[in-house]
Amino acid sequence: MRRPRSVVAILIGLGVLAPPPGFAQADEHAACTSAGWVPREILDRPVPLRPGVGNARETVTTSSKEAQAFYDQGLNYLHGYVWIEAARSFTQALRHDPRLAMAHVGLSRVYSGLDAPDEARAALARAEALAPEASPRERRRLELRARQLEAMADLADGARHAAYKKAIDDALAADVEDVELWLLRGNAEEATAAGRGQRGGAASTAFYLAALRLSPDHSAAHHYLTHSYETIGQIARALEHGEAYARLAAAIPHAHHMWGHDLRRVGRVDEAIAAFRRTDELEKAYYAAERIDPGYDWHHVHNLDLLAGSYQHKGQMRLAEATMREAAALPPVTDRLAFDQKALAAFLVERGRLEEALADARVLAGSRWPAARAVGRALAGEALLGLGRREEAERELAGAAAELGQVPASVAGISVARGQVKPYVDVLEGKLMLGSGQAPAGRAILQDVQRALRAIPGPDAWMMALFRLESIARAAREAGDWELADFTARQMLDHDPAYGGSHLAAALVAGHRGDAAGAEAALAAAARFWRDADPDLRERRLLPKEARASATRR
Repeated sequence: MRRPRSVVAILIGLGVLAPPPGFAQADEHAACTSAGWVPREILDRPVPLRPGVGNARETVTTSSKEAQAFYDQGLNYLHGYVWIEAARSFTQALRHDPRLAMAHVGLSRVYSGLDAPDEARAALARAEALAPEASPRERRRLELRARQLEAMADLADGARHAAYKKAIDDALAADVEDVELWLLRGNAEEATAAGRGQRGGAASTAFYLAALRLSPDHSAAHHYLTHSYETIGQIARALEHGEAYARLAAAIPHAHHMWGHDLRRVGRVDEAIAAFRRTDELEKAYYAAERIDPGYDWHHVHNLDLLAGSYQHKGQMRLAEATMREAAALPPVTDRLAFDQKALAAFLVERGRLEEALADARVLAGSRWPAARAVGRALAGEALLGLGRREEAERELAGAAAELGQVPASVAGISVARGQVKPYVDVLEGKLMLGSGQAPAGRAILQDVQRALRAIPGPDAWMMALFRLESIARAAREAGDWELADFTARQMLDHDPAYGGSHLAAALVAGHRGDAAGAEAALAAAARFWRDADPDLRERRLLPKEARASATRR
């Protein structure tokens, strides 16, 4: 896979020889076919400077204005999780200044984003070879990256994570006005040293707000604050920072996507759909212009997943299914994207299309990643249970539980942890118990599952939790467990009062207990929220004719 480096290239890399004019330092991994899931040929392509990618800027040791500009562009793409363009930009900076150590640090971080740990360590080694020419501040940054990679090598080692945070604190004592350090410190407040801003919480916000005080309207600080406030349920604040990030980084697809996350959370689903569609347009224009297969962009499937969920939320099932199938047609490049492809099988289970659901679940169950295999077998079990094939469903439960044991408890980045998969296995177990002599135990499991689903952070988990709750409510009604149906309807209303299905679940419970007025009011609310639904949406048949007509006129 790798060809030997020339002696001259090695000596230049070590700083023994000065590079000749126009020399671009060779990447010792240049002969590798890929880094992570992206072909190296793509990552090494030249790139122009582009507007609208953010306003992050970090002065680095270089005499080349071009190298500085491309470094800053790479930094902004890095903060926006656009791994391919970040790699191209840092590499372009090195073409202008082969001795720019910080560009190698940037590449190291990109490779971590691409799940390429060997390449991440090699890029840092190249930066360290250039350390004598770097500034003291930059040398401290190289040391921090080394500490981070050490901690990332064993995510379960809390001592290493703590040492990494302490090292950032020490660096801040020397460089207290370094905005990038404050951002790194906020990232480090996540559960592991692999944090990159997507899973921050209350503690992270203090560091990002400090960055904003040093650099008002800093695009990356807005981005990370959006994620952090979203995680802790401060949606109004997340919306504020998400809107700012979309304004400051208008050419970054993820910036529009981020804002869409939280527009959904406050019932502004049409605006969320517009944001996700804008993201899709930007991505597809980019793939066409740069001749890049969309399958290499981790973000594309993720955005389609949330767009499909938003259509489903409005009762626009044809658009939802078409979007899910578009996402499912792209081979997943990470465990997260494979796991997210559960949406189609779950959708088909919920729509009662059980044979189709079983076929799609079988595809998931054949994945290379245990998280996808576990959820695939769990959904296959749900489909089989619906088809009356109980013994087969029980075998799928056993298989799903075995696969669950292979899912790691702690993960880096946005990879899938065991706690995110377990509720899907537990749903199948609870549904099996509801239909047996163990109904009370099944009810307890499904109540616990609902709490677990609602507690999983992240925008896709929030929407999927809603539809999973809806599936449990339906199973409870079919089993005649109105106690569970009532509990679940209340959970749905608390989770998302802007969803028609939440109100329909409440209406059916109210009707069962003889509360005609309560049922009528809830049905009217359901009709309002489904006013733009497909005309043949099966749930609309349960709504009074006058409520459907009134909602359509609004």
